[in-house]
Amino acid sequence: MRISDRFAHILSWFEANMPVAESELNFTNPFQCLVAVMLSAQCTDKRVNMVTPALFAAYPTPETLAEATSDEVFEYIKSVSYPRSKAEHLVQMAQRLVSAFQGIVPDNIDDLQTLQGVGRKTANVVCAVIWNQPTMAVDTHIFRVSERLGLTTNSKNPLQTERQLVKYIPADIIPKAHHWLLLHGRYICQARKPKCEQCGLREYCRFFSKK
Repeated sequence: MRISDRFAHILSWFEANMPVAESELNFTNPFQCLVAVMLSAQCTDKRVNMVTPALFAAYPTPETLAEATSDEVFEYIKSVSYPRSKAEHLVQMAQRLVSAFQGIVPDNIDDLQTLQGVGRKTANVVCAVIWNQPTMAVDTHIFRVSERLGLTTNSKNPLQTERQLVKYIPADIIPKAHHWLLLHGRYICQARKPKCEQCGLREYCRFFSKK
């Protein structure tokens, strides 16, 4: 099967079977989205959603977070992964957001990556989720699912996966395709025990064909 045909079949299946695909993080504005995505690194969305209501209530704006200490922020997020470093990054991010961007979350990857604790994946997520830009964030789920389905070949790192995916996915559906692949990896194509018997993509799956 040609790679373009494989993409077409798989994307069509997702469109038909997962018409609504969006972030499972809870937030109400770009600032909260950025904070939640930063907290979600190597942590479940469920856990992040447990700590953010109190965090957002205490620090509703970049200005209020910028005035906090990392020790104060730590108390709100200590149940997430790497809370010490994340607390420091959140305060530093807010301080730069205020000083360099007047408290407004940038709408482009380059500016976002100048914020402490914000890497390419986080920047891609924010641009896709908030501004519906054609940016593909690659986490462990997307990296795994893309290889198993044969959407990528011999990808060595997230950037290679990102480039292969955006080459074949139409720009207007890249933000949704990010969530299709992520959610499929989170609930069906799991790392240790993929639920192949529940997967409607077996016909196109390179991993399943080798089982």
